[in-house]
Amino acid sequence: MAGDQERELLTWDYVAIVVYFVLNIAVGAYALCRPNRGTISGYFLAGRYMGWLPVGASLFASNIGSEHFIGMAGSGAASGIGVGAFNFNSIILLQLMSWVFLPVFIASGVHTVPEYMSKRFGGQRIQVYLALLSLLLYIFTKISVDLYSGALFINQAVHWDIYGSTMVLLALTALFTMTGGLAAVIYTDTLQFFIMLAGAVYVMVKAFQEVGGYEALQYKYMQAVPSLRYPNTTCGVPRRDSWVMLRDPVTSDLPWPAFLLGQTPASIWYWCADQMMIQRALAAKSLSHAKGATLFASYIKILPFFIIVLPGMISRTLFPDDVACILPEECMRACGSRSSCYNSAYPRLVVGIMPSGLKGIMLAVMLAALMSDLTSIFNSASTMFTLDLWPRIRPKAKTRELLIIGKVFIVVLVAVSIAWIPIIEEVQSGQLFIYIQKVGAYLAPPIACVYTLAVLWKRMNEKGAFWGLMMGLLVGVVRMALDFSYPPPACNEQEYRPLIIRLNFMYFAMILFWLTGLTGIIVSLMTEPPQKYRLVRTTYLTRLDKGEREDEVEKMVKEDIPLDALSHTAENGGGESRPEVEVTEGKLADRVKASCLWLCGLQTPDTAPEPPQAVLTSLEEDPCTRRLLNGVLVSVVGVGLALFSYFTVNPFPNGFNPTDYVHEGMS
Repeated sequence: MAGDQERELLTWDYVAIVVYFVLNIAVGAYALCRPNRGTISGYFLAGRYMGWLPVGASLFASNIGSEHFIGMAGSGAASGIGVGAFNFNSIILLQLMSWVFLPVFIASGVHTVPEYMSKRFGGQRIQVYLALLSLLLYIFTKISVDLYSGALFINQAVHWDIYGSTMVLLALTALFTMTGGLAAVIYTDTLQFFIMLAGAVYVMVKAFQEVGGYEALQYKYMQAVPSLRYPNTTCGVPRRDSWVMLRDPVTSDLPWPAFLLGQTPASIWYWCADQMMIQRALAAKSLSHAKGATLFASYIKILPFFIIVLPGMISRTLFPDDVACILPEECMRACGSRSSCYNSAYPRLVVGIMPSGLKGIMLAVMLAALMSDLTSIFNSASTMFTLDLWPRIRPKAKTRELLIIGKVFIVVLVAVSIAWIPIIEEVQSGQLFIYIQKVGAYLAPPIACVYTLAVLWKRMNEKGAFWGLMMGLLVGVVRMALDFSYPPPACNEQEYRPLIIRLNFMYFAMILFWLTGLTGIIVSLMTEPPQKYRLVRTTYLTRLDKGEREDEVEKMVKEDIPLDALSHTAENGGGESRPEVEVTEGKLADRVKASCLWLCGLQTPDTAPEPPQAVLTSLEEDPCTRRLLNGVLVSVVGVGLALFSYFTVNPFPNGFNPTDYVHEGMS
């Protein structure tokens, strides 16, 4: 374990941290100057005027949070490059989102993804269910995981108090999200994007210098075992397939059929139907800018494999006794955990190789990763609660009430997420990223399947979608409960879990996805088809339909009325006359009140009305721009497939037995 001296911050470290917070505050202040924070589209969708660069940067920053630096690096240290498959997979799925799903969401004129399901099928039960389930997924797999991983890095790197650091970060991120809305989130995400890349690339370069290059890493990683192990076992020895990305379908931890047919469909939820990702794309000023943003984000998504996964493997190579410890007492010494220390791979690398004066910069990088993810999640979660759930409770809620509820819900969300952190410490089994993927595999496939059928198949109806979701939920929750009830055995213990739990979680995701689809198709075909007007601009084949929808007519009539009009009171009119001093005090109070409302984005939106519906739902693209984007699309897909192919070829075709380089170990 690194000594306390290695963890001390010098003056320049504190300067870097202060500069980082000043930049964030400056960007947040800039977002406060936007005029339309008091409208629904202005607060929740940034007015839909963002260009491709900030949207693309926000897509990347929202995805790459502190859990990736901790989780992906940890999984790389534990089992090799296989975890990079999740990263390369997103390169292609991002394009599925912007070319297939996003045009439908834009054309349907929705603010949230669950709202789309209400327009597509009618009724409210699917919209409410998906909003609630998405919020639960945010808590279980995003917010609490972000908080845990960010606090873990801070504790491992500089020994700061975990919960104290968490509270400071939460206060700042919640402030940005509550006051500036999505625009503040996207602006700060863009700042975090550049900070994260610059710092992480520097760590990668420094790490490769320490290990001697890529080829040296391939051999040294396979020999990186702790000096203290259980005798006569392979515990602590790297996997034989550590340098293969898509692995054996039966004996491996990442079987390629399960990944392609199970994990990929399950990931459609995150990249194509998750509010956090779709909300950023909807903020783009046009469909072309949204496509450009996803293309930009896809190319940048190549980097995490090199700047996170490989450095995690280097960390194991340089510090095998700390990162790859097996004995519980050794792990307690190295990172304070009895299960394993793989999650400490990235902070251990930073502490071990970074000069003392640059630790503050890397701490800023981790803070950037944490804050970008949290602000994005807070904004998306509050959007769904405010627009999908609160109107069910108060159907006549005005704009100001909706904005206030969205801000208050962020506070509630933070409290619940903090309460879940101790549970994550117990169930993540030393590989945080795999924990995230497992929970997603149990709950996300039914959502992904139903959204896919809704967008691509016109015959899908509300009953088919609902019962498909219910079947998927039942099966997924049963498997998740069993998985958490039977934790995996330690390396030196015999397998004792039931066969259904031993089935790889990606194979389970594959079964769950197709089971949901089969249920939805059968029920839809056995019941009445959806109403014809429900299909207008709500499927890929009908996205350009110019027909009139009954629900849109009613909504437009309602939106022509200033929703905030009733919130104003006639403070100076009617009633008895007041003494002059009271009028003066009233004016001062009005100014203070107006300042507070402006800070919170609750000012009356009379100077910044909602954009016209025709603008919000336009799919118009310049022909030359469309051809250019299609050309870049082909190149992105080609690069993604090439990366999969290259890293699936074993660099040791004649075999490499790590145990040949390992001493017997001792207990």
